Amino acid sequence: MNQEDLAFTPALEQARLIRDRQISPLELVEVYLERIQNLNPLLGSYFTVMADLAVADAKAKTEMLADNSQELPPFFGVPISIKDLNSVAGVPCTLGNPALLNNIFDFDDGVVTRIKQAGFIILGKTATSELGSFPYTEPACFPPARNPWNLEYTPGGSSGGAAGAVAAGLCAIAQGSDGGGSIRGPAACCGLVGIKPSRGRVSQAPAGDRISGLAVNGPLARNVTDAAALLDVMSGYITGDPYWLPTPPTSFLSNTQESPGNLRIAYGTSIPPLGNADATCQQAVLDTVKLLTELGHTVEEKCPDFSDLVKPFQAVWQAGVGAAGIPPEALQPLNRWLLSRIGSASEYLQAVFQMQVVCRQIVAFFDNIDVLVLPVYLHSPIKVGEWAHLSPEETFQNIIHWIAPCPIANATGQPAIAFPVGFDHNGLPMSVQLIGKPAAEATLIRLAAQLSAAIPRMEKRPIFVN
Repeated sequence: MNQEDLAFTPALEQARLIRDRQISPLELVEVYLERIQNLNPLLGSYFTVMADLAVADAKAKTEMLADNSQELPPFFGVPISIKDLNSVAGVPCTLGNPALLNNIFDFDDGVVTRIKQAGFIILGKTATSELGSFPYTEPACFPPARNPWNLEYTPGGSSGGAAGAVAAGLCAIAQGSDGGGSIRGPAACCGLVGIKPSRGRVSQAPAGDRISGLAVNGPLARNVTDAAALLDVMSGYITGDPYWLPTPPTSFLSNTQESPGNLRIAYGTSIPPLGNADATCQQAVLDTVKLLTELGHTVEEKCPDFSDLVKPFQAVWQAGVGAAGIPPEALQPLNRWLLSRIGSASEYLQAVFQMQVVCRQIVAFFDNIDVLVLPVYLHSPIKVGEWAHLSPEETFQNIIHWIAPCPIANATGQPAIAFPVGFDHNGLPMSVQLIGKPAAEATLIRLAAQLSAAIPRMEKRPIFVN
């Protein structure tokens, strides 16, 4: 197997190759570090490359392989990336802000601890929009992250660096986070599978929650199987979590081999009052719906009413900018503008209350529906810098319209998966998202695996990395 094929080999397959002593962790890490050195200047996927730490870890793990009696964790020796909103002990955590270039914690976030315990080797910290606020990844004083499928376009945000790195073969798999579509959007832009787990599935330790439970950690991968396996690694209660779910009876990985059965599925191509999806995004949904019908599911066009969710969600979400504690003068203009709009503590709590009331109505929609199929975004990816000339107000309105289908699952705490279904006329991936009942990741994973098996395999790789 040549180095490029190895870089694009699924993470679970890489783990098997290591277990079978066909490759070593050091060989695999060296493949990725060379690709990062050559391609990251074009892509801007990584803020920090942990080359020395990754090589040292890989050498130690390679030596461990000599002991055949030792039981290895599931992803022993497989390279992964961590989004630069999450702390890795001894490594800068910039949050996409140049004022935090020397912001170094002496602890790992809980999800990072779980990733290390699973045997992964961390290659570096991936690019994020400032504070994770935007659905594109163009923070000040950092190179913009670019889409490997077409360098003129964004890989999305805020997990844009993570998605770009996986799509370009700069890591095997990636950790991301999603507070309003920040896993699903980049997955859609870059042709990946991205899972936004249920609230309480993955710990936010050592923090309690992120903006009233809107934000969650989750996986980005090139296929459903890898994403499900990484979700298994990430999941689980850590002492003191304010939200938690019981451990499911079977692994998410095992669910990729199970039939979803005959499901009741609803779909929509618009998000009132914010508008309709463009023709490309609509067609992706309609083609998926046609396939679901052929697979024997009961499908109907209907959606919950999202109209009353927009304003309270915005009020809660933008409070995250203030929670970062960064002075206004150190922020990009849009975050500075959002900071100026944050209301009082009582107004925040009122917005949380209003959001929760609306969310009860949305979740009740799923009493008679198993899965809701929606676009991921309402239109195709924007170009890098496309909105740079706009005022903060104009940019914010554009963002609200573009990401409209995503915040629904963040507000309700329901699970959602984005996965690719083809390519558009610009050579960019097309995707849809599935939203499931509360805590029903297993159903979504089964359905996504069934759909992926029925859709012609996307064996294409970004042209520029060949």
